[in-house]
Formats: sequence, C-alpha cells, structure tokens
Amino acid sequence: MWWVDLKAAIGQRINLEGISSSVRILAKDKHLVIPHVSVPDIRYIDWAELKRRGFKGVVFDKDNTITAPYSLSLWPPLGSSIEQCKSLFGDNIAVFSNSAGLDEYDPDGKKARALEDAIGIKVIRHKMKKPAGTAEEIERQFSCESSQLIMVGDRPFTDVVYGNRNGFLTILTEPLRFAEEPFIVRQVRKLEVALVQRWSRRELKLSSHCLLPCPKQCVKDQPQ
Repeated sequence: MWWVDLKAAIGQRINLEGISSSVRILAKDKHLVIPHVSVPDIRYIDWAELKRRGFKGVVFDKDNTITAPYSLSLWPPLGSSIEQCKSLFGDNIAVFSNSAGLDEYDPDGKKARALEDAIGIKVIRHKMKKPAGTAEEIERQFSCESSQLIMVGDRPFTDVVYGNRNGFLTILTEPLRFAEEPFIVRQVRKLEVALVQRWSRRELKLSSHCLLPCPKQCVKDQPQ
C-alpha cells in the first residue's frame, strides 16, 4: 500500500522512539551509547577470535552497516568479511533493521524477503523499532542468550543503545556512505557522533563484556 511506504519513508527519517530514548540517555544513561568496540567497517572485525571467545551469533544493522542506505545489495568491499562470518557462525547471523522486517513499515514481510534473497542473510521480523524493545525475538531466533550475541551497527543512539541495554557485545562501525541519506539523518548523525566523542573524552566507559574483557582483541589492524 502506498501509505505504508510513505509512513516507512517518514519513519526512517524521524525515529520517535529514538528521540524519546535520546532524552532519557541525555538525562541519566549516557554510558549506553558507548560501544564495546569501534571499527571503520566490518572488515576490521576478527570473527574467528569472537567465535573462539564463545559468541554464538552476529546481528547486523542494515543501512550504512552492510549496505548503502535503502539498498538491497551488500556493500561490495564487505563481501569477504561477510563470507568469513558465515563460515564461522553458519546460519547464526541475521539482519535486525528499522526498515526491512519491522512490522510497522513491512507488515507483509515483503522487504524482508527481498533483502534475504538479495544478500543471503535472514532478516528478523520484529515489532518495535530500535532502540526500544527487548531481545526476546532475537534470542528465540538464535536459541541462546543475548550475552552470547554480537550487535553490529553504525548508529550509537539506536544500534549501540539497543545492544547495550540487552546485554550484547556492541560494535560500532562508521557509515559506508552519506549520498543517499536524507539531510535530517545526516544532521542527527553528526550530533550523535559529537556527543559520543565528548562523553568518551570525559572517560565515560561502558562496563566490559563478560566474554571479551579486552575488546581490542577482536580488532584487526588491517582490513581483510
């Protein structure tokens, strides 16, 4: 339906749940925006080390994490990293997106199925937009606790906050490209980055993850 597509387009630009969450974070939960690990992109992640440490699955954000915004194709340079991740974690990798798979904007799952067909990774259907919601749907998908899962995304106030609230290891990537992003999203992103950098300089740190006390152990010096 055309109004569902219109609602999705507006909703992806103005995340009301994200705004509400941001207000709470600014008031008392600043530590939730600090990721366990920060990398330029997923090629710098040592998937083998994470598997060795006991992690059982990987959850990816979509736009600007593994695809260009609104694209159904993997960002080409990331192909080898995704294949390595698949070889280690098997079927235990998935996309958890605020567009494809979200009931509000993809009620019939059409976008989710199209994305699955295009990139060969399952898309988790869910009812609440990140950073809201619990990890129950994801835990059911992976048949393990969220503390054994990795959340990878490019937005500190959505992907990282959601992951930290629910006990994931959180990995923040830099956005792949800005060309397709709406102006308002780019401005919000700049504000997010500025706040995270400011709070990090004040030595505001997230508690270490139980499976990875030293996060740098899963970061490669060079992309592969």
